[in-house]
Amino acid sequence: MSADNSRDPQHFQLADWLAWMEAHHPRQIELGLDRVRTVAARLHINPAKARVITVAGTNGKGSCVAFLESLLKAHGYRVGAYTSPHLLFYNERVRCDGEPVDDDALCAAFRAVHAALGDTSLTYFEFGTLAALWLFQQTPLDVWVLEVGLGGRLDAVNIIDTDAAVITTIDLDHQDWLGSDRESIGREKAGIFRRDRWAVCVDPQPPASLMATAQSVDARWLSLAAEVLVAMRADDWDWSAPGLPDAPALTALPRPSLPLPSAIAAVTALAALQFPLSVETVRDCLRNTRLAGRFQVIERDGVEVVFDVAHNPQAARGLAQQLREQPVKRTLAVFEIMQDKDVGGIVEPLLAQIDAWYVGGLPDNPRAAKTADLAPALRALGAAAVNEFNEVVSAFAGACADARGGDRIVVFGSFFTVAAVLARLATDNKNAED
Repeated sequence: MSADNSRDPQHFQLADWLAWMEAHHPRQIELGLDRVRTVAARLHINPAKARVITVAGTNGKGSCVAFLESLLKAHGYRVGAYTSPHLLFYNERVRCDGEPVDDDALCAAFRAVHAALGDTSLTYFEFGTLAALWLFQQTPLDVWVLEVGLGGRLDAVNIIDTDAAVITTIDLDHQDWLGSDRESIGREKAGIFRRDRWAVCVDPQPPASLMATAQSVDARWLSLAAEVLVAMRADDWDWSAPGLPDAPALTALPRPSLPLPSAIAAVTALAALQFPLSVETVRDCLRNTRLAGRFQVIERDGVEVVFDVAHNPQAARGLAQQLREQPVKRTLAVFEIMQDKDVGGIVEPLLAQIDAWYVGGLPDNPRAAKTADLAPALRALGAAAVNEFNEVVSAFAGACADARGGDRIVVFGSFFTVAAVLARLATDNKNAED
């Protein structure tokens, strides 16, 4: 359903609001806090008694938020989480106690933000961020967990002062907005640090700009490189933080299915904020926390299908490592990325793990790379057996037709790629049930 701007927005349904938000602001991205702060003040947004944890980084943000949600909820706290982007439904972005809020709640929040706009114009992300914060304020919550959308310093969630700022990893991505090197990108992400509040970094080799920024604002720096100890073994690991004298040592922790740095970040942030942590509860959460599109595995006709939103070189290296650790007969890749991404940096780490490539476009997404451009680029990089399709869902169908028992299909390259295939599978399953 498309938005009808002649109608009263107070009567919009969720699809109407999302279409209206897309068209409301002249730019998809416009970093800066002045406009969003102006509207937030009119909404009187304030976490009040809730603690706030803000998560930034190049990769692993969503996984870190998932671990924080799981750990907090399991220890008896009420938690609201705001993440982006979503895969299938906008509601995925705003969760209370681990569950997406319903359409009615989102529409109420959008109405509240709209009523406070005045003559201020907000981007899609800014409007949605304020709606999430307004919803959290209406709900009795102990903790707000906020994922940065882009960068940190000028991202809309940074209007909220955080009790613990978490940096997962720093790598090259969104260079047009954040800078061309890790130092510049780190400086932007460190913009979420606050005076006398925790700045938690689990990147094992953080750019110097992170610590320098923490020192300049008098944040309480806590890093995996110095103040946190992680002892890895073949099947488990131990966590301790000599820099946090009151923190318990957590031993024999299972390896999670989501990225380990994200788990370390979540545990470290909660320990820094002195949330009591039960080692048995932490173990259970690490075993059971899952997140759609992050090495999400399903079985389909005897073939393992992996969905991963990896869309930059660092994420691609992590995906390659996971594929290498779980060998199969053949791995078939269904691949599509956005035009502004580093094709070589994403593809090269995976060349040795992929036996055939199935490339298809996303016709409804103007940012998506064209098959006619992407397929030759793959061949030039040395990719084996590149198969071309008009759409990524057709590419997936082609991979399924070629796959045999013991093979694996991995769908990756962007949130949009994963979402397109997951949506088609959901439709196919529904049709089969009907």
